[in-house]
Amino acid sequence: MNDRDPNCLFCKIVSGQIPSTRVHETDTLLAFKDIHPQAPFHCLVIPKIHRATLNDFAQADEQLIGSMLLTAKRIAADASLPGYRVAMNVGREGGQVVFHVHLHVLGGRPLAGALG
Repeated sequence: MNDRDPNCLFCKIVSGQIPSTRVHETDTLLAFKDIHPQAPFHCLVIPKIHRATLNDFAQADEQLIGSMLLTAKRIAADASLPGYRVAMNVGREGGQVVFHVHLHVLGGRPLAGALG
């Protein structure tokens, strides 16, 4: 697997070719506001390396996935969200549109359709 895909929208955001409103950044992750928000607060957390879906992660990526979740928690705290949703769509049938793994962090209002 390559570290970047030159045709990937999110890889282009990571490299700065496409502008974004960055919320948080580390050496390995980038979080930015979603351009089609589904809630008053909606940002995406992505790894800077290219992985198309969760299914493309290996055991060696375990720390990166953990960092993504802890970054989502930090972003929600920084935004003073009393409650929030973290979601990841996997594959077309799972609702994934951009094939670069990403977490959605949503909040700012009560979220309907609780999953449990």
